[in-house]
Amino acid sequence: MAAKTALKVLINGKTITLAGYEDEEYLQNVANYLNRKISGLSGLQGYRRMSADDRNILLALNIADDYFKAKGQVSGLEASLEEHEQDSYGIKQELVASQIDAEKLRNENESLKAQIETLNKNIETLKSKQSSPGHNNYGYRR
Repeated sequence: MAAKTALKVLINGKTITLAGYEDEEYLQNVANYLNRKISGLSGLQGYRRMSADDRNILLALNIADDYFKAKGQVSGLEASLEEHEQDSYGIKQELVASQIDAEKLRNENESLKAQIETLNKNIETLKSKQSSPGHNNYGYRR
């Protein structure tokens, strides 16, 4: 397990010690996130007039909103990833089937080439027999 980290950060003008098993950069990013949320809310009309409890509730609601939006994005990305994986599997299956078909066609091509070669040899043999002495064009011996 990672060592526990403690880091003093400034959140909303107050120094706070954050502690956890994450690294210092992560803890600083959390503090920066909170400061950005607070800063954004501070720009709202009437925010400063709210009680501290109401401001904290508004901050918590905004953070929860970010969380659920991020969670929805993750779910969407996971669904998209699963769909892409299924598409990829289908494409791989098609590729394998195409490779099998290509191999069958190569074998058939080689077989046809061998048949053509045999037929050409037979034609040459027949031509040589026809042109040899003692045979007429009709295959009769003289």
